Amino acid sequence: MKREYPCVEIDLCKITHNAKTILSMCSKKGIEVVGVTKVFCAELSVVQAILKAGITHLGDSRVKNLMNMKDICCKKTLLRISMESEAEEVVKYSDISLNSELETIKVLAKAAKNINKVHNIILMVDVGDLREGVLVKDVIGTVKEILKLDNIKLVGLGTNVTCYGGVLPDKNNLGKLVKLKKDIKNMFGIEIPIISGGNSSSLYMVMNDTIPKEINQLRIGEGILLGRETAFGKPIPKCYDDAFILKGEIVEVKEKPTVPTGEIGRDAFGEKPYFKDIGIRKRAIAAVGRQDIKVDGLTPLDENISIFGASSDHLILDITDSSKVLQVGDIVEFKMDYGCVLAAMTSQYVKKYYVKELKVAKGNTKSINLA
Repeated sequence: MKREYPCVEIDLCKITHNAKTILSMCSKKGIEVVGVTKVFCAELSVVQAILKAGITHLGDSRVKNLMNMKDICCKKTLLRISMESEAEEVVKYSDISLNSELETIKVLAKAAKNINKVHNIILMVDVGDLREGVLVKDVIGTVKEILKLDNIKLVGLGTNVTCYGGVLPDKNNLGKLVKLKKDIKNMFGIEIPIISGGNSSSLYMVMNDTIPKEINQLRIGEGILLGRETAFGKPIPKCYDDAFILKGEIVEVKEKPTVPTGEIGRDAFGEKPYFKDIGIRKRAIAAVGRQDIKVDGLTPLDENISIFGASSDHLILDITDSSKVLQVGDIVEFKMDYGCVLAAMTSQYVKKYYVKELKVAKGNTKSINLA
């Protein structure tokens, strides 16, 4: 079968393996894993690979992706705080939604009442990262108002760290959720069953056994897909980091200087580039660019290839030291970080291919040692 390029090759077996490994690690500490599907736009082949590992709860930040998974029998959570304009869809397609605005929760209550449904919510608490969430001092007052609403059930407290402010999860900030759970029980006489302690950045606390025992849910995307925790970027033991491989076709190979000729102004993205003169180099251009990928999130599998830069549609490579004699029409391969996977999987110009048999990448890779 003729392949289209650029493309992403997705190894479903590696994703299942990673999901199973993380699920086992978390289950030993009583932590539910919510498999996050947003980075790959809830493509059903990848969704099924995650569920095959034994995960029974999925989360996505977009209602459209939850709609795409409507026929999949598992629990589903809307991860991005709800929009009032989507209230009807939120209560229809998600079992749980994350929320931080009381007025939006009231709109959800009305939408749930209209379809004779009780909608579950997790109240997000800002413990310092300054993204979404009610401030700690305002949680009790907000809970008091939530408990007055019909058709809404408060099932959890949650937080998000590292994604915006880079604040690391630790015993102190996650401990604020634990204390709030106890305060709510003492004040209102209710149990809060879910304490959702963040994303893949919290996995390092699972790995080093420092996560508070009351944290019983984590929302994991990058850990499953790329095999690393995101607080320090360290690999998760016995996980693969190359389940997603970008492949691009070479469209030009020429020897050229490394510094442009002429006065340097702004490039196509409004930036003034800097060039280091390292002489004449053999350069290749691959037909993929910044419209489709995050260039600084690419790592060539051939460790002797480096990246000069990219425009919207062209990726410029230094292939001088490559052990292969690369020519026009040849394919170059790259590992990707989370941001690059997000861009490539979202782009309609990048073809997706799914591999159902375990495939070992060649070159610059740190795939696991299963021994």
